[in-house]
Amino acid sequence: MTDQELLEKYRDPASRNYAFNLLVRKYQQKIYWHIRKMVIDHDDADDLVQETFIKVWSSLEHFRGDSQLYTWIYRIATNECLNFLNKKRRKFFLPIGDVEGELLEKLEENSDFVTSGGDVSGEEIQLKLQKALLKLPDKQRLVFNMKYFDDMKYEEISEITGTSVGALKASYHLAVKKIEEFLNGE
Repeated sequence: MTDQELLEKYRDPASRNYAFNLLVRKYQQKIYWHIRKMVIDHDDADDLVQETFIKVWSSLEHFRGDSQLYTWIYRIATNECLNFLNKKRRKFFLPIGDVEGELLEKLEENSDFVTSGGDVSGEEIQLKLQKALLKLPDKQRLVFNMKYFDDMKYEEISEITGTSVGALKASYHLAVKKIEEFLNGE
């Protein structure tokens, strides 16, 4: 079912709940992994996915269609992630490095996050990449994740983040350089 068909069903009060359930099924896994790559912890990611879809539910009737539905949902999820990480820093008065250390601990505890394959060397490479990603500022990590893992176009990322395509390209390039430096230093 296309996003347009979902929206039409959602606008009909008789099929609103059904349409929303279809929407959640369509995007839940993508949103989960988008969030999980940022917050690392499964429970935190689950909570943020739920918060994201609560916001989608309460705002969907006001969705004007200026952007694609999935980029609108990703934007909500992205804001939830960034707000969560900022609250975590403020709540515990943690400098960026301490939050990074906490996420690194969770990364090492969560072997299901690292890889779905059974190849040990693949797991090690994936763990090193994730450690390198945790060294990046949140927004740079977000851009890298969306471009590299989610294979999004810069225009889509621009819609989600509200950042110009040129700035996104520069951010991605810097992220790649920092990751390469980290991996070469390991």
